[in-house]
Amino acid sequence: MSDADSYKLDELAHAGGTSPRTVRYYVQRGLLPGPAFRGKDTAYTREHLVRLRAIRRLQERFLPLDAIQVELERLDPAELERLADGKLVTLATPDPSLPLPPPSVAPPSATWTRWTRRELAPGLELTLAEDAAPEARALAEEIRIFTESLIRQRGAKR
Repeated sequence: MSDADSYKLDELAHAGGTSPRTVRYYVQRGLLPGPAFRGKDTAYTREHLVRLRAIRRLQERFLPLDAIQVELERLDPAELERLADGKLVTLATPDPSLPLPPPSVAPPSATWTRWTRRELAPGLELTLAEDAAPEARALAEEIRIFTESLIRQRGAKR
């Protein structure tokens, strides 16, 4: 590995848009592999950066760290790369008939929630839990209708 492929902790954190403390936490949780040691320093690789960026993408989808860990373990390196670049949009949806991941990945109390995402406008989406209360479903529908009417009004003014 050349120095161009190597990052110090601060460099990796900066490139991944997070803090060194978060990087260390992800290593401790098993989301990132441990760094190599070079004398007194640690050295992180491009793989660390790709995984860090993939974690960020999954967090943008409001996945908890336990679910993120499952996704990271499921994806091959090429899929991780595409996810980190924002080009992989399909993720595994847990099959409710399957058992939960082992306790090392998800605590026994972890449950899966399916979500419905609806794009209201470019860059704006509404996410609703499949098991949302009727009041929340009604509110989501009102927001959708209101947003569509605003978009139509703004389009008519131009």
